Amino acid sequence: MNTRAQPRHVSTASPTGSSNLRAFVVDDDPLIVDVLTHHLTGAGYQVTGYQSTVAALNDVLTQKPDFVLVDIMMPELDGLEFCRRVRQHAGLAAIKLIVVTAKNYDFDRRQAVVVGANGYITKPIGSDFLPELQALLSPAAEIRYWGVRGTLPASGRNTLKYGGNTSCVTMSFGRDHMFIFDAGTGIRTLGADIMARGKRVSGHILISHPHWDHINAFPFFAPLYALGNEFEVVGAGHGDITMEKMIGDQMDSIYFPMTMREFGARVTFRDIGEQQFEAEGVKIRTLLLSHPGRCLGYRIDTANRAFCYVTDNELFPNDLPQYDPHYRKRLIDFVKDADVLITDATFSDEMYRKRIGWGHSAVSEVAHLAHDAGVKELHLFHHEPDQTDDAIDDKLKQAQNRLAALGSSTRCVAPAEGDIVSVALEPGLAAKPRVPIY
Repeated sequence: MNTRAQPRHVSTASPTGSSNLRAFVVDDDPLIVDVLTHHLTGAGYQVTGYQSTVAALNDVLTQKPDFVLVDIMMPELDGLEFCRRVRQHAGLAAIKLIVVTAKNYDFDRRQAVVVGANGYITKPIGSDFLPELQALLSPAAEIRYWGVRGTLPASGRNTLKYGGNTSCVTMSFGRDHMFIFDAGTGIRTLGADIMARGKRVSGHILISHPHWDHINAFPFFAPLYALGNEFEVVGAGHGDITMEKMIGDQMDSIYFPMTMREFGARVTFRDIGEQQFEAEGVKIRTLLLSHPGRCLGYRIDTANRAFCYVTDNELFPNDLPQYDPHYRKRLIDFVKDADVLITDATFSDEMYRKRIGWGHSAVSEVAHLAHDAGVKELHLFHHEPDQTDDAIDDKLKQAQNRLAALGSSTRCVAPAEGDIVSVALEPGLAAKPRVPIY
């Protein structure tokens, strides 16, 4: 599949500075205190260093710094107990606690989360320290596109701008865990990116429905075969056919040379319907969509943000007998006030009239939905395989023209394969751009 060499970074917010932020550095090694102080003061932070967690805890209670960097292996009071005691005080809830340690064990990472740490950075301190720290201090949701096509992959000189892989999108919240939406051919590139990082990963793979363009690259997702990784595959069963069976059957020896027994990762399955559940501290809601078979849309809510992934879905215009005002109202309620809505915009307005009942939407209907729901940013997705880059550009213009005619404040973009979108998760903070690996 042809993809562009230089992915864009598309950010809905601009970077924020570090001036006037006060930091405590707590480590019993004076050299580490000096190194961290050097990095932080050079970046504009105000820094106080400590070699005692007891002394630092007393000053945290009275001085309330903006953030604290603390080692785990400390005399008197270890770093995890330090974090636990800080979190016992409701008035200190705004202080960011970042563990900086040489202990690179999964157990200690999990314990740091339990005691209330906001982040975990491993020594030695290198050139990536400040970007990693700043990402933790200004937490952002990062959305990345690995495949934006629908139905079939597309290749050739006319697909270089938007890419040719089918549906796969990731969302992460500044943690090691990721949410992966669908397993089209884009998931293979995602897998290569993960493996190149050389770190263990965990994630939820949220399947919209089992049509081929949403599951057929699942067996090519390399992290599934690596020990130490962990994934839960979530989606709607179809009658007595579970999600596990749907995935497993396409890896039957007739169709594929390896089975799920070859997975090195811990892989579990969960069948869901239209419901609400929680994963990794975020709320996830689902909605049954207007598409052949059981197809789910997903809404992820954090404390301050909402993100929706709604593909595949057919919005019938109100001049057609299939128009369902009740369903449209339910869909508006589902995506209401979303910061980002990623949704099916398969057809141009002209092409849709020749494809009514295929289970996909016309781009202007999608724009109208986003406006009525008060969506902040609309992302056009699931492009028809015969559409060239120019045709997708034309669809984008149609959507933007419809929004302009409505006097809408909704911003509309057409993300390309490899694009990244960052959205700040806390009021007053802005997302910091990150450079793609490839």
